[in-house]
Amino acid sequence: MTTDSLRSGPGANGRTSGDRARLPVREHLPACGPAAASGVPVLDVVVPVYNEEKDLRPCVLRLHDHLSRTFPYAFRITVADNASTDSTPAVAATLAAELRGVRYVRLEEKGRGRALRTVWSESDAPVLAYMDVDLSTDLNALLPLVAPLISGHSDLAIGSRLARSARVVRGSKREFISRAYNLILRSSLAAGFSDAQCGFKAVRSEVAERLLPMVEDSGWFFDTELLVLAERAGLRIHEVPVDWIDDPDSTVHIVRTATEDLKGVWRVGRALAVGALPLDRLARPFGDDPRDRALTGVERGLARQLVGFCVVGVLSTLFYLALYSLFRLGVGPQLANGGALLVSAVANTAANRRLTFGVRGRDGAVRHQAQGLVVFAIGLALTSGSLAALGAATGSPSHSTELAVLITANLAATVLRFLLLRAWVFPARACPEPEPDSDSDSDSEDVR
Repeated sequence: MTTDSLRSGPGANGRTSGDRARLPVREHLPACGPAAASGVPVLDVVVPVYNEEKDLRPCVLRLHDHLSRTFPYAFRITVADNASTDSTPAVAATLAAELRGVRYVRLEEKGRGRALRTVWSESDAPVLAYMDVDLSTDLNALLPLVAPLISGHSDLAIGSRLARSARVVRGSKREFISRAYNLILRSSLAAGFSDAQCGFKAVRSEVAERLLPMVEDSGWFFDTELLVLAERAGLRIHEVPVDWIDDPDSTVHIVRTATEDLKGVWRVGRALAVGALPLDRLARPFGDDPRDRALTGVERGLARQLVGFCVVGVLSTLFYLALYSLFRLGVGPQLANGGALLVSAVANTAANRRLTFGVRGRDGAVRHQAQGLVVFAIGLALTSGSLAALGAATGSPSHSTELAVLITANLAATVLRFLLLRAWVFPARACPEPEPDSDSDSDSEDVR
């Protein structure tokens, strides 16, 4: 079977990446229904392979047997061949012919990320997973891995060899590399997940539809990039402690893989820093719990926004005072104040946009800066008026007195600035009411 035969995947569930601005509310997947009756699996497990003629057959046989005995939903196993040059294609084709629920996909280019992207983007299953062909991870962790996705609790799930209750057997060299890599991710990309490289992951299909086009890597860094973007977008990642035994015959080239991973960390970190990724398209609406959907007009995130605004405000004030002192060396107090406020206001709006109110990407950035300049004008009026009043009262005030008056005026302007930013420039997005699913309605009519 080739990738052309999988084109019915996205069309089958009627979703495209442009249908909605945000992800739909997570729902518990039904155990049975029209989809199950039509042969659509709930779970599609991808096994990417390259020249694995020795391990492929025992892997698929063991996995198929485990799922047949223990998994309560319909499943599929997809062997994704990354341009193998040995007899792997023949072995995979034989397995697909012998076992029900096993299929074979041939890709003419190498790359684990490329294989996962191809199969996941074309699959019609609502839960997508993958595992390494060596089955280093104990299969008893498979159901705990996908259960939170089936129930609607989580968006992605990963196996973790670094969790406290995980049991791992591997050499000190691989242990050091794994822990060092995850330390790099935590320090450079602020990653909160514990194990990016374990070949044992799953994702809900509607998340994959939005997330996969943003992931650039087609090799080993694919997993890490997927997880970092999902976490930054606020998606829920479930971690499962696994029992894992190292494969001594692994063909992974450690040095080359580590080099490519570090390049990927730099690329993703730079993209996140400049807001080049439309992560807002991955946001989940508030209201996974039906009780929450009736709530309207409830302010959320005020405490976090206040903390972020205060941090940005302190840094902006220091930046503003430094600029004022610099400009004051060459011009009068009003020009120095106006120039310092203008420069610091642009930086303040950009920082609050990203850090305080969580707005990422370039959409609306120009409008936000324009509105920020209006807020800046109000602050300018307050501080300039204070300086004018000070000059009228004292004639020639000292520099320290000017700074004290400006600090006081800025405190008043800061309160007003936060209210305007929160209510006008970056208003909280309303949580839309859940839209009726026409497909499910028609399906229920058919059942009745």
